[in-house]
Amino acid sequence: MAEITYREALTHGLKEAMDTDDRVFIMGEDIGAYGGAYAVTKGFLEHYGPKRIMDTPIAESGFTGAGVGAAMAGLRPVVELMTINFSLLALDQLVNHAAKIRYMSAGQFTVPLLVRTVTGGGAGLAATHSQNFENWYASVPGMTVAVPSTPYDALGLLRESFKHEDPVLLAEHALLYRLKGEVPDEWYTVPFGQADVKRRGSDVTLVAYSRMVHVALDAAQLLAARGVEAEVIDLRSLRPLDMETIYESVKKTGRVAVVEEAWRTGGFSAELASQVQEECFDYLDGPVARVNGEDVPQPYAINLERASIPDAQKVVDTLASVIGV
Repeated sequence: MAEITYREALTHGLKEAMDTDDRVFIMGEDIGAYGGAYAVTKGFLEHYGPKRIMDTPIAESGFTGAGVGAAMAGLRPVVELMTINFSLLALDQLVNHAAKIRYMSAGQFTVPLLVRTVTGGGAGLAATHSQNFENWYASVPGMTVAVPSTPYDALGLLRESFKHEDPVLLAEHALLYRLKGEVPDEWYTVPFGQADVKRRGSDVTLVAYSRMVHVALDAAQLLAARGVEAEVIDLRSLRPLDMETIYESVKKTGRVAVVEEAWRTGGFSAELASQVQEECFDYLDGPVARVNGEDVPQPYAINLERASIPDAQKVVDTLASVIGV
């Protein structure tokens, strides 16, 4: 079992797909000669050539639409959007076309499109480059949304994406590319809709995804120092969503907090909180706590940006004020 970075896991998975299926090609901004904004596709252009590694103009609407058409025609395109913020320019292609064509054609067409994009703040890139929109896409029927938090999950979810005939949005957090983790040498995948218990505990359940999984794990360490054992659940995908794993945990602990980097208003945490209280009301010893990013445009000043994003202490403080843990 090797220890590799999140970036290396994605690179490995893409090479694997390119080498085993000649229908797979990649297109996006700066993915070729530059090697990718986050160096995931470094060296791909030299190895696979310009017919399979296509640098595109800064026109997300155009090349995402081309990806949808290529997928309908039988190819397996990977569209890299430099950041999820730029996906707003391709909303029509993703929401009105990719996610609906199979349904509206009664299965005559499928759209096996993989959209890789970068989400999240913390890198000092200011308000228009530091947002989290994966929760928006998770509200769209027909769209799969995967949110890996570790190298193991990044490779497993990427492999799983190439098995599906419907569009998949893989949201990769900007601050996780250097994260190292163990990845097995043998083949594996991570099925969509299968959450992972990253830490076992009996006193409170912390539900998170993407980078906030690591914030939740740090919070669990702070709680453990006070004698409180937190169970940490990593959703791994937002659609499909594994609520059963959360329900089982909440019925055991009686307390739950959802930790999410996105804005509190309209956040995915509200959906999770609603489903938990509907299913587990009789098991809860207090309200469902929500820990979210502040409802502000992301500040450019690093001290203000850090204050706007949840950290472990904010999780602990919220649990104390909302649930009394």
